Amino acid sequence: MNKLFEDRNRQFWILHTLGWLGFAIVNYLSSLVLDTRDAYLIVISLDAYVGWLLTIPLRYFYRHIWAWEPWKMILTVLVVALLIAMFWTVIRNFNYWEIYRHGYRPSDWLLYIKDTPAAFYVMLSWSGLYFGIKYYQTLQAEKQKSLTAMNKAHEAQLKMLRYQLNPHFLFNTLNAISTLVLINDNDTANKMVSRLSDFLRYSLYKDPINKVPLEQEIYAARLYLEIEKVRFSERLSIVIDVEPGTEKALVPSLILQPLIENAIKYAVAREVNGGEIAITTRKFGHDLLLEVADNGPGLPEIVDSSKTADNKGSGVGLVNTRERLAALYDNDFALVLTQNQPRGVKVNIRIPLQLEQTETKDA
Repeated sequence: MNKLFEDRNRQFWILHTLGWLGFAIVNYLSSLVLDTRDAYLIVISLDAYVGWLLTIPLRYFYRHIWAWEPWKMILTVLVVALLIAMFWTVIRNFNYWEIYRHGYRPSDWLLYIKDTPAAFYVMLSWSGLYFGIKYYQTLQAEKQKSLTAMNKAHEAQLKMLRYQLNPHFLFNTLNAISTLVLINDNDTANKMVSRLSDFLRYSLYKDPINKVPLEQEIYAARLYLEIEKVRFSERLSIVIDVEPGTEKALVPSLILQPLIENAIKYAVAREVNGGEIAITTRKFGHDLLLEVADNGPGLPEIVDSSKTADNKGSGVGLVNTRERLAALYDNDFALVLTQNQPRGVKVNIRIPLQLEQTETKDA
């Protein structure tokens, strides 16, 4: 039964047909009480069939007005239901007079629409059931989307702990701190420990389900890059360009970190002269644009590494980032990997622009 109703289109046709079949059965049972002739069964069947046909276009019309303002939608539904009810009443009376009354034609045209209130009630009932079921389906879809987002976010957090904050990063950072201690550069070592502590605290305690202001995400990115800069020194150049007005925009927590890690891995670590990582944020209409670019070897190496048998290339970080975005924004996002000019790779993310005051802040 569940499989039968999984498809929404199939679900509509089943419920639509059963509803009008029920209408015909109830009317026929009522006719038996009045001891009417068998010809009335034909009239009832035709009435139900015409009603079945007339309400099919309502489905597509109601889809069109679903996003309207409530008062406008309700008023439109009342008017359309009344018009359909009047048309249905005329056909029902015609069937009744033609079949049951053997071609009777009343002289007063008002008799053709005299039963409109009853038909209007039926059309309103159909409309109410349609919107009620559609609203329930929408709630279920949102609930499922929320559960999916929660699962993907927790999965992303676990994967982050597994390979984004991988042992190599921690070992390299600790080795750098150890080297600073050995050369008696204790001030820099203390700063490194502090930055590492702050970054780990941010990574571990930020709920991946909630969004954070972009300024917090940039803060975490700076911590990560400052830690890496101790390792690479002058080989790592950092450019961060945050457009004014985007600081309070809400983004998924640690959405930039795997992209920055890829850039470190492929654009800096493998180049003798190091490289540059540029983080840019821009507003574009009602969207927020995020970009992480480098001047490394370029796109082919990155793409090839994502196809390796052990699946440990940069493609993993990009796939997980895409999965998180899809879970949080459905289809209202974009993640594009392109060739940077004159060389290197850039990753562009587009998400809806949501400001901090419109949503609950992180605790």
